[in-house]
Amino acid sequence: MRTVIQRVSSASVSIEGKVKAEIGTGYLVLLGIEAIDTKEDADWLARKIVSLRVFSDEAGLMNKDLKEVNGDILVISQFTLHAAYKKGNRPSFIRAARPDQAIPLYEYFIQQLTDLTGREVKSGIFGADMKVALVNDGPVTILMDTQNKE
Repeated sequence: MRTVIQRVSSASVSIEGKVKAEIGTGYLVLLGIEAIDTKEDADWLARKIVSLRVFSDEAGLMNKDLKEVNGDILVISQFTLHAAYKKGNRPSFIRAARPDQAIPLYEYFIQQLTDLTGREVKSGIFGADMKVALVNDGPVTILMDTQNKE
């Protein structure tokens, strides 16, 4: 699983011109699922995201985690995170998991985040044409890949 995690002061996702979900302070998580990904990858990734300490404390240092700031999470499926681009100019997405494998893992990942935070995790709709809006706070953007846990 590959993610782009952005600390936001607000984020939303719209589908067909209607806002599907929105959050205030928290994380916008773009999630790409690869064919080799498992529930264990989702578990590891969810724990890492919830434990990230990238929110400012009273001294202005990044020491607080999501729970300490009562933050929310918006998860957006993003198969393009697994683009292969070395050959030619048109990316290939052959490594991205097919919907029959990816959708259950996407839903499992969202449930893990919900269980760990005790808060509803918002999301887009898997495979939909979505418009994502955000205000990146900082900016703080972190990349994580479960194939590179070290």
